[in-house]
Amino acid sequence: MINKKVNSVQEALQDIQDNSTIMLGGFGLCGIPENSIAELVQKETKNLTCISNNAGVDDFGLGLLLQKKQIKKMISSYVGENHEFERQMLSGELEVELIPQGTLAERCRAAQAGIPAFYTPAGYGTEVAIGKETREFNGKMHVMELAFSADFAIVKAWKGDTAGNLIFKATARNFNPCMAGAAKITIAEVEELVEAGTLDPNQIHIPGIMVQRIFQGEKYEKRIEKRTVRKRE
Repeated sequence: MINKKVNSVQEALQDIQDNSTIMLGGFGLCGIPENSIAELVQKETKNLTCISNNAGVDDFGLGLLLQKKQIKKMISSYVGENHEFERQMLSGELEVELIPQGTLAERCRAAQAGIPAFYTPAGYGTEVAIGKETREFNGKMHVMELAFSADFAIVKAWKGDTAGNLIFKATARNFNPCMAGAAKITIAEVEELVEAGTLDPNQIHIPGIMVQRIFQGEKYEKRIEKRTVRKRE
């Protein structure tokens, strides 16, 4: 069995160069690869195209890369919590492609499955469909969307083993599973890394064949994007 373990985040991300296209798992601030994002900031890798449902917040997640002007293009669905993102988009400093959330997930999953394109009704008749092929199915118009083509996919899992098998926990089962295996190289950072054969095969969400590198992360903050509490009665 191939050992996919690398000893550090630095080793895992060593070949990510300027101008790379990177998928990053997570939903809001839940299940984001915190260690890998911090390393990209430290490496000062620039002109990145990032595919992610969210763009983090101003001082956390992908917001850290935006602060350093390391991202040239964001391909996302929801970005409303990041003021720096808004500023860069409105000023023309940042190229932005906004995609319906389901379409974003399916473009990841299609790449994972080796499907080059698919049709969806989402976005027909809107700016989303401009310049794209359309076709009618069962009396309803659909837009053709292409699978993503990314250099790297970076995902965050709860547990993983040295063979690259992954288990995601709770809401972290968002964009992480459909991004694993959807790029040329998939890098997984995990909270707990165990030896191959330790995980219950019935609990594994992503098989190791979809992962090229895996490492154990550390010091996860797991911030809450928007804390809402009830007033004291």
